[in-house]
Amino acid sequence: MTRQIRYYEAIREAHAQILASDPQTYVMGLGVPGPTGIFGTTKGLQQEFGEGRVLDMPSSENGMTGVALGTSLLGKRPILVHMRVDFAVLSMEPLVNQIAKWHYMYGGHMRAPLTIRMIIGRGWGQGPQHSQSLQAWLAHIPGLKVVMPTTAHDAKGMLISAVADDAPVVLFEHRWLYGTTSEVPSEMYKVPLDKAAIVRRGRDVTLAATSYMTLESLRAAQILSDIGIEAEVIDLRSLTPIDVPTLSASVERTGRIVVADTGHSLFGVCAEVIAAVTETSFSHLKSAPRRIGLPHIPTPTTPALADLYYPRATDIACAAADMLGATHRLPVTVTGEHQWLDVPDPSFVGPY
Repeated sequence: MTRQIRYYEAIREAHAQILASDPQTYVMGLGVPGPTGIFGTTKGLQQEFGEGRVLDMPSSENGMTGVALGTSLLGKRPILVHMRVDFAVLSMEPLVNQIAKWHYMYGGHMRAPLTIRMIIGRGWGQGPQHSQSLQAWLAHIPGLKVVMPTTAHDAKGMLISAVADDAPVVLFEHRWLYGTTSEVPSEMYKVPLDKAAIVRRGRDVTLAATSYMTLESLRAAQILSDIGIEAEVIDLRSLTPIDVPTLSASVERTGRIVVADTGHSLFGVCAEVIAAVTETSFSHLKSAPRRIGLPHIPTPTTPALADLYYPRATDIACAAADMLGATHRLPVTVTGEHQWLDVPDPSFVGPY
């Protein structure tokens, strides 16, 4: 049976079904048992499964990540939750030097099957220490699988797949997605951790995006459609590995690609996707690829600067239209102003 449920409800349901089906799993994180339950994704789980399976943790990310590693080596399958990716920075040593390399260092005889949820996103001037998107940083580390589910359906299915996987998996969740809805089966199911999804078909330009920027790309595709340009939108979903065959096949149909990511443009996901596409499909490109991401400066706190900092659907649409020599056909409201300030998308329902 499928129903329309919210992204955070899908993640909460995945947690509950994982905990109920496998006694070796547990959930741990700062605020996990709290009244808001990490944007609702863990709310009430401790009451349902007990303090031994759903644990709060101190502000000691490095040490508790080591605990998660140790228990995974003893047969557990922990889910470690960081309410902000910025907090996870404190756990880089065990994550990068130990967890990512464990399987390799021991010749495949030992594994570290743990899942780490990291929350990204912006809003209300949270500034440089609470709104970063560091997925490219972790995707650079061999041994880690990095995924970014965009829909409620994928959020549930990819979390279930991550916990079942013997590799360490990092899931990045944008907090502006928690209020979005999609059709989600009530039973347990898996979504592959290595496949992109084509979420809109088109013939003129490929828009490839991650996480929340997939929603902005869909909005951009509608703007472009209004002036006769049909954009194909690809939700990357997985960063390691990137689904190059799906991207290449799309570019070979459209001849153009714009890549949009929630992180910084330089040395990031956009650059890697464009490199992969040019290596495989260069002869099919009709114009130079474009990348849409954050500028190479820390996140500003003031609304006046944030309005100029974050790319939106209008930026994606302008880049695509320019490729086709159609910028002059865009409405003035598209070319002259942003759609959103640094305030939550209307789908965001809080709590903060």
